[in-house]
Amino acid sequence: MKELKLALLGFGNAGRAFARLLLEKQEEIEARWNTRIVVTAIATGSRGNLTGQIQLQDALNQLEQNGKFTDPTPCSTMDIVINGDYDVLVEMTPLNIHTGQPAIDHIRGALLRRKHVITANKGPIAWAYDQLQDLARQQGCGFYYETTVMDGTPVFNLTEHTLKLAKVTEVSGILNTTTNYILEELAAGKAYDDIIAAGRKLGFIEADAAMDIEGYDAAAKITALLNVLMQAHITPDQVDRTGIEHITEADIQDAAARGKVIKLLCRGWREDGRVHASVRPVEVDRGDLLAAVDSTSSLVSITTDLMGKLSILEHDPLIEQTAYGVFGDLLRVLEEQ
Repeated sequence: MKELKLALLGFGNAGRAFARLLLEKQEEIEARWNTRIVVTAIATGSRGNLTGQIQLQDALNQLEQNGKFTDPTPCSTMDIVINGDYDVLVEMTPLNIHTGQPAIDHIRGALLRRKHVITANKGPIAWAYDQLQDLARQQGCGFYYETTVMDGTPVFNLTEHTLKLAKVTEVSGILNTTTNYILEELAAGKAYDDIIAAGRKLGFIEADAAMDIEGYDAAAKITALLNVLMQAHITPDQVDRTGIEHITEADIQDAAARGKVIKLLCRGWREDGRVHASVRPVEVDRGDLLAAVDSTSSLVSITTDLMGKLSILEHDPLIEQTAYGVFGDLLRVLEEQ
């Protein structure tokens, strides 16, 4: 039986959910692809790193019981990237929304070693997609990133595999679930501070919610979509960005009186020979599909020359959907070997 060795960079909620999915599906993978998945490295920000033949369940137990690895390997994340024994690098480190680093360097380092890469981190796709994709092609490596925008929802796979020869002319949607949740709760008459506190308790609003509220996360996501689907060659700082920080309950009530709701809409389109992108609050008719995207759901619409406009709605995703997006990319590696 063959082996496929993984290095996992980042072992937070998504990384641990992915590990549990690997354990659950290992026998099916072995039966279908005659391949055993072996994790040979795990890197974390504050809980220690591991290298060698890692028992995933034991690693999960250590973090659950002790909050850290009990016998960590004295190495850095870049040591693993440059010197580690792996076939596939899985990049799940925290997002730096302003630069995409150090995830870009992690991915570049792995590709230079002719290793396949899977990333759940949108930063590299938003800030360095062209360079990394070109490098992957030159090196003959797989470079996969389905999870970067809508968890496990197959946006990139759909376009690549089922819309062949169709040219994408516009991309739009509600891509930031935090702002969608906040706007909906404000419309229900709840106080802003109470909404933030409840979202943090539920685990999907960060301690510093500014990246979501001011539109930075949405800008990174629409950039990633446009770079892949429309060859936009842009970075998030080129997005015309306005967040929801100035939207008040009075604004929402005024819109409601006119039969409308406010949503943070991401949009990208081609004009004058280049791709333009925006993120801004807009009023939409209550009967519009966008108005029906509630709570932590998200939606992306892709307009093409041959198939018209297609919309994909993801309903209230959990961390398991993120894990499946990474898992699905791993299955692509197995199928394309």
